[in-house]
Amino acid sequence: METLHTLLSTIRDCRYCEAHLPLGPRPVVIADTAARILIIGQAPGTRVHESGIAWNDPSGDRLRQWLNIDREQFYNDSRLAIMPMGFCYPGKGKSGDLPPRKECAPLWHERLLAQMPELELVLLIGQYAQKYYLHDTFKTLTERVANHPADSLYIPLPHPSPRNQMWLRRNPWFDTELVPRLRRRTNPILEIP
Repeated sequence: METLHTLLSTIRDCRYCEAHLPLGPRPVVIADTAARILIIGQAPGTRVHESGIAWNDPSGDRLRQWLNIDREQFYNDSRLAIMPMGFCYPGKGKSGDLPPRKECAPLWHERLLAQMPELELVLLIGQYAQKYYLHDTFKTLTERVANHPADSLYIPLPHPSPRNQMWLRRNPWFDTELVPRLRRRTNPILEIP
């Protein structure tokens, strides 16, 4: 039977799509059998690729602010796991980073999820994670984030990237209604007063 430790070692040694990665493979993932909240984002950016630390950039700063937690808890709390759609930096496109490599989720997600039996909440950040996990009828990320059931296992979120500043300005309800609802779900799990 596969252990989480063995699986994480296998993932970190992965070279499956090496030929397509401009900076080479450097899978970024954080998982623990005690995880109760899983964050599924897109793929590491260049800063995360360089450091090997998930969400170690301005997007991570905003995500931690949404969750009302500091860097120390974010990286050291075994109740938080991080599993991107693509585990390695995919490269640069015309208007930002390329989409996550499609090989990662089918290769690793199911196996990782099987090693985290205590999950109570999965944060789906951005359209790639949402399309993979949610088979709903919403046509846009905005519709999905605004209308997804509050008590669902999955919570769809926009990407916290500074590039999404315009989206956040156009949708002030996200900060005034959704962020407090997100905290009402995450704070008890993480025992935040």
